[in-house]
Amino acid sequence: MDLRRKRAYDTPSDGDGFRVLVDRLWPRGVSKERAHIDLWAKETAPSPELRRAWHAASDDAWGEFADQYRAELAHETADAVAALAAEIRGHSVVTLIYGARDPEHNHAVVLEEALRALL
Repeated sequence: MDLRRKRAYDTPSDGDGFRVLVDRLWPRGVSKERAHIDLWAKETAPSPELRRAWHAASDDAWGEFADQYRAELAHETADAVAALAAEIRGHSVVTLIYGARDPEHNHAVVLEEALRALL
């Protein structure tokens, strides 16, 4: 399986395959028609508390955020991550859609790692 990441604000393409929105909140200003989302897996997103803490933190806090999110994925949201892995297993290309600006410092990076471990 080809597992990818893409911003919600980027233009969808046929090459994206099965598109999974992995944010807890719908991306501001993006219509459902324009987003072309096949599945909204909001249960796999960081908890509201962790999301708020990350938005208030500097980029230097990335490692701490990633570690806290990994802990959530392993415990509180483990069932949701397992369900997502089962859902995407039958698709040859899956793109995780996120709204964050930074392509390398966002929760989709950590979620992708967790999913790869299950697949």
